[in-house]
Parts: sequence; structure tokens; C-alpha cells
Amino acid sequence: MAFNNDLSVILPRVLIVSRRSVRKNKFVDFVGEYHLDLIVTYGAVPVIVPRVNGVHMLLDSFEPIHGVLLCEGEDIDPSLYEPETSGLSPEEIEEIRRLHASDTAVDKEKDSIELRLAKLCLERNIPYMGICRGSQVLNVACGGTLYQDIGKELTRKLPEDQRVVHMDYDNYDGHRHFVKVVENTPLHCWFKDSLEVGKMDILVNSYHHQGVKRLAQRFVPMAFAPDGLIEGFYDPDAYNPEEGKFIMGLQFHPERMRRSDSEEFDYPGCPSAYQEFVKAVLAYQKKLNISTALPKPLMLNKEMENKRKIIVRSFSLAKNLYTAGIEMNPTKQSELEAGAEFLESNTALSVQQENRLKQMGATVRNGSRYIEKLKLNEERDRLARNVMGKMSVEQLSDLMSFYHMMGQICSEVLERKLNGIVNDNAC
Repeated sequence: MAFNNDLSVILPRVLIVSRRSVRKNKFVDFVGEYHLDLIVTYGAVPVIVPRVNGVHMLLDSFEPIHGVLLCEGEDIDPSLYEPETSGLSPEEIEEIRRLHASDTAVDKEKDSIELRLAKLCLERNIPYMGICRGSQVLNVACGGTLYQDIGKELTRKLPEDQRVVHMDYDNYDGHRHFVKVVENTPLHCWFKDSLEVGKMDILVNSYHHQGVKRLAQRFVPMAFAPDGLIEGFYDPDAYNPEEGKFIMGLQFHPERMRRSDSEEFDYPGCPSAYQEFVKAVLAYQKKLNISTALPKPLMLNKEMENKRKIIVRSFSLAKNLYTAGIEMNPTKQSELEAGAEFLESNTALSVQQENRLKQMGATVRNGSRYIEKLKLNEERDRLARNVMGKMSVEQLSDLMSFYHMMGQICSEVLERKLNGIVNDNAC
């Protein structure tokens, strides 16, 4: 299949960073299939960024980036958000590592890759959705902090009736706890049909021992657990999926909120985060394609730029002669020649050019001279065809390139310079 670099035919690309695991005594990279399936279902292409040493320096190679989805993974290096260990003793830290052995092994390369991607999204307004660890990455990227362990830093300080189990290894996919949805947020919009009358609670799954401690200033909470932990947040100034805006973090996993032994979601609103995220990705791609398709200014080499200035000077002089209605200084005759020669070479514009000369008053005293030369185009065309018939392919190619560029210059001069801008070049 031939490669096509036309951005308009590239399907929207969502970058997802893999997680490293060990299988048969070797490292393997993986991404949960639920994420991939939902991204594809709603019309985008997941592009997996491998968690391999050095990839954080190669992210430009994954352009164009239309969206970023960051999901599961190990704990984020605490040095990236806390100068100290939040008052935890060495014994407590060691106990946390034993309890959550699969999550507490810090992966610095994954941290580097994901933080760079998060900051890139924030800088360029690329749609970003963070699930679980991905929400924590987003908060840290914006200056927020995390609980290194919810149990040690939050739960044990609360009354029994406010405590929440956020990780249940014995009932991994089946475990649920309530969260209170904040009104007039995207989460409320997605789940409002499932809320009981007078209540704002839904049951969510939970697979984490860390969470948001101090929410970055730009974000607004969307849901709270009974212990006060923020379970979802977004940037209201960067949320409008129809316009390609989506910056959000969810601590729970809506893609895995499914009924036991079934692919059916707990609530109809569960896949909405992915649906709206991909909607934003599609809109962002469209905006990116439009901006990329804008024509770039014509760049001329030094010789061509000098010729352009001479032609502009000639047109400017002709216009001034007409406007002032004075006799032409004989010393200026050679300067008018450049404009005349250029106009006569543009045979495709001969009839229109004659009308334009009359309208714009390129000359009065010298206008007849221009027009007479333009009327010679038919004879010159015949002679030119005879001459070009004897030219080589290479010569014809060079000639065609030259006249294509000069045609662009002519359009610029006639449509812009003679309508006001040309006066700036008269002095």
C-alpha cells in the first residue's frame, strides 16, 4: 500500500502508553483491551507507545497526535510531586510496598513518557483523558499532589463510617464503592439518567491505593468518595468535545464497570467518557487539518526577490504617474519596461489585464503602450510555441517552474499591491 502523508486521510490517532510486565522471565508491554476496543468503536485509532528506555525522547516521531489516553500503571515517583515522603516512616513505607507489591515499583521511564505527553496536551490543547494512574499523572503535571497511600494518610484518620476500601485484591473486578457526583459536570450529564430521585450517588469500581491529595488549581472536582477523596475532575475551560477540547481525569475505570459474567455496563453512561473523548479527538483532528492546510507564504530566493521588487517598483511608478497626471521623466522609462515585459508574458490574463489596466490606471500617458504590447500576445504565443517545440524536456520543466512562480507573484501584485499596499513600496 502506498504511503499517503495527506493529513486529511489519516484517521484520528490516540496515543496510549503501554504498561510493562513480566511474562516467561521477560518484559512484555501491554494495554488493556477495553480501552482499545472503545477507542476503535467510536472512530479513532489507538497508537500504542511502548514503555521502552529512551522513548520519552522520541515522542515527535508519533506525530500527528490527535488525543492521548493514559491509564493503568505503577505508582508515580513521589519525588515528582512531594519533596518528602508525607511523614510516612520507613516501616510504613515498607509495609505499603508489601501490601501493594505490584504497584509500588516506580517506573521512571513510564513517568517521563506520560508526563511529557500530558504537558504536551496542556500546551497544545490536545484532548487528554486520564484513567486511574492517568488522572494522577494529569494532576501532577499541573502541580497537584498525591496521597502515597490512602490507607496510611487518609483512611486511618477518619471515623469508621467514613472509611472507604479503595483496593480489594480478593474481589478485584467485583468491588464497588459509592461516589457522589457533582451537579452540572460532564460526569453528571453522563450518569444523570441512572441517579435515584434526590440522590447523586453511583457505584464505581476501585483499583488504587493512591489518589489526589491536592487538586491542581485549574481543575474542578466531578465526584467524591465518602472519605472525601476526589474520584474525578476536569478543566471546565478546556472541555467542549464539539470544539476538540477535552482535559479530564477519572480515578475509577468506567470501561470495566460491567456486570458479572457479562459485557453489559453497570450504567448506560459508563462508555460516555470514551465517546465524548473520541468526539473531541475527531474535532481536534479537523481543526489541525485546517490549520495545516493553510497555504504557506511564497519563499523566494535572492534573485527572484530582487526581480519581484523591480516589478513592484514599476507598477508603483505607473500608478503614481496616472494619479498625479504629470509628464513622465525620461529617466524613469527603463523602470516602466520591467512592468510592461512582465505583463506581456502573462498571456492567460491578457483580456482581464486590459480591463484591469483601465480600472486601476496603471498609466494614462503610457497606458496605450502597455495595451499595444498586450495585444501582441497572440502573435507572440505562436512564436513561443515554435521556440518551445525545439526545447529539451529539462529546459521546458525549468521554464514551467519559473513561470508558475512568476504567476503567483503576478497574482500577489495585482490583487494586493495595486490595491493600496503598493504605495508602501513607492518610496
